Amino acid sequence: MPTHILRKMGAGLLASSIIALGGCSSLGAKAYQRGNLAKAAMQLDHDSISASFDDHIYFSKEASSGGASFGGGGCGCN
Repeated sequence: MPTHILRKMGAGLLASSIIALGGCSSLGAKAYQRGNLAKAAMQLDHDSISASFDDHIYFSKEASSGGASFGGGGCGCN
C-alpha cells in the first residue's frame, strides 16, 4: 500500500478513537445527583426481608439446577 493511504487510515483511526473515548467522559452520576441515588428507595433490594424471602423461593425452585451461582445439583452431590 502507498504511504499516503496508510497515513489517511492512521489519521482516521486516531480521530475515530478520540471521538469514541470522548463520548465516555460524561458517564456517571454528578455530585448533586448522588444524594438522590443513595436513598433507600433507590436500592435494588430496598426491602431486605422481602429480598431474602424471594431468594429462598428461587433457590427452592431451582435446587435441581444449582440455583443462581452454585454449581452442581440440589441433591448435595457436587
